[in-house]
Amino acid sequence: MVPLPPALSDWFAARGWALHPHQVQMLALADAPSTLLIAPTGGGKTLAGFLPSLAEIAAAPGRGLHTLYLSPLKALTADIRRNLRAPIEGAGLPIRVEDRTGDTSYTARRRQRADPPDILLTTPESLALLLSYPDAPKIFAGLQRVIVDEIHALAESKRGDQLSLLVARLQRLAPGLRRTGLSATVEDPPALARFLGPETTILTADPGPEPDISMLETAAAPPWAGGGARHAIPEILEQVRAHRTTLIFHNTRAQAEIFFHHLWLANDDGLPIAIHHGSLSREVRERVETAMTAGALRAVVCTGSLDLGIDWGDVDLVVQVGAPKNVKRLVQRIGRANHRYNAPSKALLVPANRFEVVECLAALEAVRDHALDGEPRGPGPRDVLCQHILLAACAAPFRAEDLYAEITAAPPYSGVTPAEFADALNFVATGGYALRAYDRWQRLKQTGDLWHLRDSRSAAVIRQNLGTIVETPLLKVRLRGRGAPLGEVEEAFAAGLSPGDTFLIGGQIVRYEGLDEMTVEVSRSTGREPKVAVFSGTKFANTTQLSDRILALLNRPDWPGLPAHTARWLALQREVSEMPARDRLLLESFPHEGREYLCAYGFAGRNAMQTLGLLLTKRMEDRGLAPLGFVATDYATLIWGLEPVTDPTPLFDPAGLRQGLEDWLDGNALMKRTFRNVAVIAGLIERQHQGRRKTGRQATFSSDILYDTLRRYDPDHLLLRITRDEAMRGLIDFSRIEEMLARTGGRLHLRRLDRITPLAAPLLLEVGKVPIAGQGRERLAEAEAAALMAAAGLE
Repeated sequence: MVPLPPALSDWFAARGWALHPHQVQMLALADAPSTLLIAPTGGGKTLAGFLPSLAEIAAAPGRGLHTLYLSPLKALTADIRRNLRAPIEGAGLPIRVEDRTGDTSYTARRRQRADPPDILLTTPESLALLLSYPDAPKIFAGLQRVIVDEIHALAESKRGDQLSLLVARLQRLAPGLRRTGLSATVEDPPALARFLGPETTILTADPGPEPDISMLETAAAPPWAGGGARHAIPEILEQVRAHRTTLIFHNTRAQAEIFFHHLWLANDDGLPIAIHHGSLSREVRERVETAMTAGALRAVVCTGSLDLGIDWGDVDLVVQVGAPKNVKRLVQRIGRANHRYNAPSKALLVPANRFEVVECLAALEAVRDHALDGEPRGPGPRDVLCQHILLAACAAPFRAEDLYAEITAAPPYSGVTPAEFADALNFVATGGYALRAYDRWQRLKQTGDLWHLRDSRSAAVIRQNLGTIVETPLLKVRLRGRGAPLGEVEEAFAAGLSPGDTFLIGGQIVRYEGLDEMTVEVSRSTGREPKVAVFSGTKFANTTQLSDRILALLNRPDWPGLPAHTARWLALQREVSEMPARDRLLLESFPHEGREYLCAYGFAGRNAMQTLGLLLTKRMEDRGLAPLGFVATDYATLIWGLEPVTDPTPLFDPAGLRQGLEDWLDGNALMKRTFRNVAVIAGLIERQHQGRRKTGRQATFSSDILYDTLRRYDPDHLLLRITRDEAMRGLIDFSRIEEMLARTGGRLHLRRLDRITPLAAPLLLEVGKVPIAGQGRERLAEAEAAALMAAAGLE
């Protein structure tokens, strides 16, 4: 066990602090090659991760970079730096701590490479840049420990795959490197331990008391559809008044903006309330974070930008507006309340619509059962592998067999075969068969047994484009004449604005004045109903585990845990039709207002149900059923048309659905969008060139031409294969359709009814209806023309 420096022990003692058992155990495991600590929020897990480093550096100061701390958020690195300085400066330890992110000045970054601190706090993207320089071996030669905070959040995305490759490179540069992973929410500790690396010891802290979590009771019943939860604003304001500081989480930035606007209008007491999300400017976010730290705010309306890590001890209530869609995310957000060890966190769930009442109860029960959800991780994506090869070439010439050994040491890439590696290396070197004739994609060449950059000047452009976060093109929003940054909106949203249009950003209504190069210029405005910026971000889909819980809940004999209005709704559904079940696919067919409807209760998540709608309407069109449109949610797809569905079996044939998917994917715009993201990460398309960021229109134009070229001349190109895998797994989520068909075993239960059913009715109120062009529209147009001519006395 590494002993704590006496000065640090004295500093703790002077404050009446004693180390928690898991913090003592981390000191005992200081020499372990890899450790995963799972501890509740507020349990001091970050300090536990740093204690061995503080002890070792204090015992032998001044030996260069000792510990590298990696965080998924820039804001978290700044927060950790502040928190670490307190014990270090209080105990007078000779330890230098600095952070390095995209916000760090150029001068500071150059100094850090020449004279690294003892502890460097950074993000995966900044680490990638550091490792791309030729002096990386010198910087990291003495590195003793890498700490990955909130490792579960990184492991779920391509950022985690990139990080795994970067840590494998660090391990090669510093063979004695020890790894530490920190997390509060883990559904599968052994799987996360494998992600961290071989020989990982799992240390689980006392989870502390159960959270105090319930559903908020409101005077007004939730609406039948929608996601704003405006009906709950009076009760939420009452909760804000009754607590010191409240975090009010939303699932999307647009919903957060709308809710904050209406919350502020109802805030007659003038309570200090702010908004925080990733599309606001850094200056705005920092002002909110500073005010939170000072205890100057009573509430913050926020999104996932505050999901992780930042320790605000005054937060004593978390409100989740809208169904959480993911139990693990809900647990993470609950942990933002009450950062005190062995004190319960308090949280309230606010369903935004009637079906979300059911979802929220299922999520509540999952939290109480400690049943976290999560999908098994597949192998590391190959576009990230291609980027890592480019990074390695920027740093120094390499032997292919050496780089292959490094890559396969990263757990997500341990199964990469020599042929797959050679495929990726060939693409990076030449662009592939169809592109090898173009100089711009001839990036690597081989001299003897060494691979190196064909032109060393290309290293600067490659570094500018490192990273796996492919942002939707964004434009800055500034007040005209004053230059104060407010945030960012999507380029597509800005393109649809006309002078005089108003929209919400940062809770303010602003008036669009014009576009100045890459900046949206606005002025302050009041008194008009604003448009809402469609901020970049993901609409979460229910996880498989949560969907299963919802289905089980629906099939209970009764529902004492649900409000009376929702229980009555479900009881009426059971009386009129029946409840969806996990072991069969319920289909309802009924007429309504001159149209024929088919509702499929698949409970496969929003993306899969949307894809199912596209495939079913195509198959219905082929069979002359004249579909007109559809709408999809997490739990159902509702299709309307001119002809009733009497035999659904051919529509749901698995082979037919897959073939329909193949045909649909061939020229689909979604595939082009997915290709663009893959091509950016793999290095085929540049986000920036010589410091200038390309517009979204430029990047999309380039990627569309490349996509069409490759499909025509090189259909087996590596990036097309990656694109197809990405689309199938991500936005289309066809695997969940296949899982739905597998669990129902082909058991289709069609209920033909004479009117719309209680469970289907709210779907007609959902936004996002997709119209279908085909025979149905043509028949309607012909009928309207005939009626018009008849009215005019013509045949």
